[in-house]
Amino acid sequence: MKKFAIIATKGTLDWAYPPYILASTAAALGYEVQIFFTFYGLQLVRKDTSGLKVSPLGNPGMPMKMPFGPKWFRDINWNIPNVIQANIPGFESLATALMKQTIANNGVATIPELRELCQEAEVKFLACQMTVELFGFEHSDFIDGLDFVGAASFFEFAGESDICMYM
Repeated sequence: MKKFAIIATKGTLDWAYPPYILASTAAALGYEVQIFFTFYGLQLVRKDTSGLKVSPLGNPGMPMKMPFGPKWFRDINWNIPNVIQANIPGFESLATALMKQTIANNGVATIPELRELCQEAEVKFLACQMTVELFGFEHSDFIDGLDFVGAASFFEFAGESDICMYM
């Protein structure tokens, strides 16, 4: 059986999708999959993901089309300069709301749905115990089915994997 190892280090809404989409796809293709969540990636396995936001500041690939309005308006790429994003209170919340609407409009699964799909496909979720302690989290802050391990525990699987990705 092929193996796929993912290291998830980012904790924003837009960075939550890649590890879950890739993991669920690999599992569907018959891979044995493990995701090691560390640092801000731990946000992706907390019980409550409703606080995940998009961080458009400093993200040159961020320009998006609007999820509402007439077609000509939806087709505009809104490339907003960083100086405006940084100085407008609530811009991150606006970007997050627009991203969530775009996700809903296109029928894309939510993060909790993708996470559950991964668990049903037997993707193994590992949380970095050192980071959990560093940030003062409790094991009860996280979803069920999560193993709390040190990095060395992940190395054996990652070293044997056919594909290893850092996100």
